[in-house]
Order: sequence, then structure tokens, then C-alpha cells
Amino acid sequence: MLSDEDRGSRLAALNSLIEMMRPAVQADGGDLALVSADVESGEVEVMLQGSCSSCAISATTLQAGVERILRDRLPWVTEVTGGVDESADLAESAALGRGGYVPRYY
Repeated sequence: MLSDEDRGSRLAALNSLIEMMRPAVQADGGDLALVSADVESGEVEVMLQGSCSSCAISATTLQAGVERILRDRLPWVTEVTGGVDESADLAESAALGRGGYVPRYY
């Protein structure tokens, strides 16, 4: 069981790392948000937002980018889950960034 100080330290390190990664995602019109974190179990949930909702490589960004960086730099992180905020309109989302866009058909 972690002390309150250790919990706070882990959460601060996680938030700092998320803030370090955000500008790279924002450069393409998206954003990265921390949804939840259990610093005891090491489970972290993130959300890609903005133009990421229409980007063909958003899943790769989550796995090869965000997850890899979090697990490499924060040894206590055991699992990174996440998704893409798909509430944005496709045309609006595509207009936000320069990624590879794919249309969704319903």
C-alpha cells in the first residue's frame, strides 16, 4: 500500500509526462487528456481529442506513442487504456489538423 506522499508523487509525475506529450498531439489539431489513474495498480486511462477522432493513426498514437512513453518513463504504470473522443463532427475534426483522415460510414 502506498503512502499519500507516494500517491501524490506518482500522480504528479504522470500529469507532468502527459503535459510534456500534449504539444506534439496539439500540433496536429488534437489533444491528450488524462481520464483516470490508479497509481496503486498502475492502470492509466487517456483520451485523444480534437482532430484525433478522424485520424487514421490515432490507435497507433495511443499504443506506440502514449502507452510506450508512459510505461518506459513511469515503471509503476502496468496498463494504459484509452480511446478517441468521437463526439466531434467529422468535417470539424478533419479541419483541425493535418493527420491522415478516414471517413466513418454508419
